[in-house]
Formats: sequence, C-alpha cells, structure tokens
Amino acid sequence: MFITGIVTLLSAIALTHAAFNCPNKDGQYEDSRQCDKYYECNDGVATEKLCPDGLVFDPLNRKVNKCDHVFNVDCGDRLELQPPQPTKKCPRRNGFFAHPDPTVCNVFYNCIDGEAIEITCTTGLHFDEYSGTCVWPDSAGREGCGVMGKKLQDGFECPTETQVDSRGMVIDHPKFAHPEDCQKFYVCLNGVTPREQGCSDGTVYNEEQQRCDAPENVRGCEDWYKDEKP
Repeated sequence: MFITGIVTLLSAIALTHAAFNCPNKDGQYEDSRQCDKYYECNDGVATEKLCPDGLVFDPLNRKVNKCDHVFNVDCGDRLELQPPQPTKKCPRRNGFFAHPDPTVCNVFYNCIDGEAIEITCTTGLHFDEYSGTCVWPDSAGREGCGVMGKKLQDGFECPTETQVDSRGMVIDHPKFAHPEDCQKFYVCLNGVTPREQGCSDGTVYNEEQQRCDAPENVRGCEDWYKDEKP
C-alpha cells in the first residue's frame, strides 16, 4: 500500500509537469489558455503558478514579477482566469474597479490584496475600466451616469448666474456644497447640467476651497465622521 501510494503521487506530479514542456532556456512562460497562469522553468522542470487574483501574466514584461493589471496586458486567446476571490468592494483582490452603482461613474476603487481605496475622478471625468484611468465621458462611453436633466431627484438645479474664480474668470464646471450631507457636493457641467458627487471616505467638501478637505477645516462638518465605528 505504501509503495502504491508513492507511485500514485509520483504519477500525479509527472502529469502536472507534463502539462507544459519547458523550452531550453529557464524562465517564466505563459499558459496557453489561462491568462493569470504561468510556468516557472528550472532545469527543464515546470512549476505551475498563478498571479495574485485580479492580475494577469505578461510574457513580454522584463521585470522579475511579470504579473500586471489586465488593461496593461494583451491576453490574446488566453481568456480563462482563476475563480475570483471578492471582498466587500473588490470583485477581485487586485485591480481597478468601477463603483457598483452604475450611475456613479466618477468614483472607482483601487483594490490591493482585497483592500479597497476609493478614488474620485477630477470634476467632469469618468472612470474607464479598459484603461484604469479617468477620461472624458465621451471616451469612457458609460451609460446611465447620473441624471442628465436640469434637475436632480433631490430638487437641486444649477443657478442661472455664472460663477467666477478669484481672477474674475468664469468657472466652466462650478461646484456647490450639499445642504445636508458634508461628504457630497454638486457639479454643474458647463454651468447647466447638475451632477451629484462625493468626497472620499474621511473627507468632506469645503465650499470655500472648492475641494474635498479634512472635516476639522470645514465649519459645521467637524464631527461628520465622529459616530462611525473604526
């Protein structure tokens, strides 16, 4: 029985190694079907490995670690991936992912080993899943992003008077504080189309500075996060 068990184990190892034939040169080589799987060859022996969940293998990468974000790698016909290991805000443990609400196009998450960092695009831009960056809405091509009418569901409408900066120049996309929620604010695209946006967790909107800021710097919002559990 003991000998039979050893033979079975050795046969399984041989089958695993037989799945990929190493070239003459040692190194790392991609799997033919799965984009996040690769083989490390040492002295002609292949060891099967997986990139961290959410990353894929780039055979053209000159770095020692050849696993990279999906939008940086041409997987070609290598369409298969390992099963996802999602966390609360991360569909996979690593990568850049859109906000789960399809109407929120300016917020996305940078997931690193399952921990999500919320990022808000610069005013007027949308997150593009195919490049992992913020781009103009026409380039992102996303649908259902906020309310495109002249009035939001909570009743906010863009003021008719133009807003100017400290130099007296007209502001193309003026911003306004939300009357009840310190974390939220409004943006009027081209001065007429309202959009509701929000600051990242831990910050609030500072109307005087026209940007997100620490709560202690905004009168009336100092204790906005006070009751949140750590």
